[in-house]
Amino acid sequence: MNQSPTRRRPLRSVRRWATAVGMTLCLGAATITAAGPAQAEQPASTPQAGPSVRAEHPVGGLSEAVRNFIASPGAVEGANDWRCKPTAEHPYPVVLVHATGVNLGANWTKISPTLANAGHCVFALNYGMNHLSLGRVGGLADIPASARQLSAFVDRVLAATGAPKVNLVGHSQGGMMPNYYLKRLNGAGKVGTLVALSPSNHGTTLSGLTNLGEALGIIGFVNNLFDFVGLPALKQQEINSRFQKDLFADGDTVPGVRYVVLQTTKDAVVTPYTNAFLKGDAVRNITIQDQCPADPVGHVGMFVDGPAVQHVVNALGANDPHFKPTCTDYGLPL
Repeated sequence: MNQSPTRRRPLRSVRRWATAVGMTLCLGAATITAAGPAQAEQPASTPQAGPSVRAEHPVGGLSEAVRNFIASPGAVEGANDWRCKPTAEHPYPVVLVHATGVNLGANWTKISPTLANAGHCVFALNYGMNHLSLGRVGGLADIPASARQLSAFVDRVLAATGAPKVNLVGHSQGGMMPNYYLKRLNGAGKVGTLVALSPSNHGTTLSGLTNLGEALGIIGFVNNLFDFVGLPALKQQEINSRFQKDLFADGDTVPGVRYVVLQTTKDAVVTPYTNAFLKGDAVRNITIQDQCPADPVGHVGMFVDGPAVQHVVNALGANDPHFKPTCTDYGLPL
């Protein structure tokens, strides 16, 4: 017997909402793969911060990210030279933490060689992979488990370099997940600075989709589906999720760590965009368009955005609180 249109409509709403949530939170991988070949490669600009720059590693961009996503998910220019020893100018090695739906090879084609050329020891890890990842799509698994992977990687970097601490740079989930490491895994004593690009710190409404899910009474069903198929990190990044509430119940920050949050008003993944920001005496929240009003960069594009990358270099170098980037070489408006 055929179902009536009235009975089929709620099921279609569930499917449509679940598909939209999953696609939005995995936008990083989808956008890099789909948009890359059609996008003209922009010349990489040299950051305006830091007294000494050694042009040893070629700085990549979007086309390299597309290639690396498939061909080099575990390696990127400038990162993971385990013989690297920190200098007096840059005593803390940098650990790069990628976004949801991508890998280190794709996420850090610009920032990794840029920091290495500025004299930093740079390291990057893949985390949060499971049976759905095919060795390339990271950030899907349980976030506390991913934070434990970060903890083990930081210990390995400290042992190899002899440094007392690392600095962390993360994008999207990679900017938020380290907070669990700092707050719940005793990581604060091992980290000097956390620089986060469009982090999902206080969760996302996904441009209102979570509100729609609650209104339709289907958000519980969708979240259970995420758990069943192996995507708990998507549920955990929703606004007002149990994970979010537990993580920040005792405040946003921990003593001894400096925080720099870089965010774009054009973010359509972390919504409202201000949910990326943290509160605390050691926090510097920077909105890209306050300095570069014409920058159209969206959530995904932050990893190759010229002003954002310049701010990363400044935060880990001169750390000038009045630093103003050159408004050029903008990232993807996605």
